[in-house]
Amino acid sequence: MNILCVYPEFPDTFWSFKHALKFVNKKTAYPPLGLLTVAAMLPEAWDKRLVDLNVRALLNEDLVWADVVFISAMTVQREAARRVIIQCNTAGVAVVAGGPLFTMEFEEFSGVEHFILNEGELTLPPFLADLAKGEPHHVYRSSEFPDMALSPPPLWSLLHLADYASMSVQFSRGCPFNCDFCNVTALLGRKPRIKCTEQVIAELDGLYQAGWRGPVFFVDDNFIGNKRYLKQALLPAIIAWRQDKAGFSFSTEVSINVASDDELIDLLVRAGFNKVFIGIETPGDEGLSECGKGQNVNRDVIADTKHLQRSGLAVHGGFIVGFDSDGADIFQRQFDFIQQSGIVFAMIGMLQAPPGTELYARLEKEGRLLGAISGDNINGGTNILPRMGLDVLEEGYTALFDRLYSPQGYCARVKTFLSECQAHAWKQLHATPESKAHDEPSLSMNGQAGSGRSPNEVAMMTHTDRLEQSTRLYCPFK
Repeated sequence: MNILCVYPEFPDTFWSFKHALKFVNKKTAYPPLGLLTVAAMLPEAWDKRLVDLNVRALLNEDLVWADVVFISAMTVQREAARRVIIQCNTAGVAVVAGGPLFTMEFEEFSGVEHFILNEGELTLPPFLADLAKGEPHHVYRSSEFPDMALSPPPLWSLLHLADYASMSVQFSRGCPFNCDFCNVTALLGRKPRIKCTEQVIAELDGLYQAGWRGPVFFVDDNFIGNKRYLKQALLPAIIAWRQDKAGFSFSTEVSINVASDDELIDLLVRAGFNKVFIGIETPGDEGLSECGKGQNVNRDVIADTKHLQRSGLAVHGGFIVGFDSDGADIFQRQFDFIQQSGIVFAMIGMLQAPPGTELYARLEKEGRLLGAISGDNINGGTNILPRMGLDVLEEGYTALFDRLYSPQGYCARVKTFLSECQAHAWKQLHATPESKAHDEPSLSMNGQAGSGRSPNEVAMMTHTDRLEQSTRLYCPFK
């Protein structure tokens, strides 16, 4: 059987990095990790191909070859997924759909023969068994959460690695926290389930053997959900693995309590992690308490952020406006907070209520829902009726976004970050042997006696060197 795995196109959003990709000469940011994992679960005798629509178009000849199309998508890919389904229907090719979008909204899609919902480790095997008997059902779903030992290494051989700015791997699913606007716990549960160290190292080995030398994003919604295992097993193993693997660096998503664990921070940095995304959301404890984000309450998050920056971890932050407790001053408060933190890479959006969340259930009862979410964090839209009024929220959000990403606002955050990050220390922490060899001559010129350079020249070179390091750190793919 010929299986064509199709990944719909991302619209121009924060996470698509469409406009940054040209600077690193790549076609798209990350590979479709879920589809590659599903492909690895299909019978080995089946022929498999991948068409990532973020890399190239889906052609008629692709569909002529295919017996079945497997499609996976997230909410933000909704409209692109519809177009793929229509194209497959027109060509007369059966469609099998799964992933977060279809798990939450499968009733909204026609033209799909089979839905493989929730986590594929549980729902794909019964579909394959029924298919072999000629009796496949329309919908396969499960309320259980699988053991991560069931998850195979992704089928990297389907990728053309050079098209991608970063690779992706997964260590865990689920999050111990329960923010009311987040659908992670609805999809994946509150108890973090982890792959063993051997699984993760095998996936990294697979990337290395495939020829990858570059950044890797751990896609976990909260990488530090099981801190004990990280500290005792996984991070020491990655540190050892990296000793003879030049070119690899890592990034991930964590919760703010990482800043209270210096042992964990040290291990992350030694393992090659140089960027973490943290959901900070709002500077006020009122909003944090309202949404159930207790892990951020009663913390000096600016101090936490600067501690992480000084330790070798650039912080990318997520922020939200539109909580019920937000007043008209929230836009200025958010601006001041983000500027003071030195978080250059700030994703700020209006509050949205995804299906399956506590927020969605509450606002549905209150008659305050406006329809489906877009999945785009920064499109200036929301599916809720905010207490402050929709016009006030939209106007305040637009002005805040413009201020944050004006040249003045952006450069001010870069300067704040540079004042904290200690560029020389960052180089020693994160440099590969190749980059150390490249950087040592410039370091020797910057301020050494007998260089023949004036103090102004030395200062300019030092500033340029620090700016280069900041650019590397805040590019998502370096």
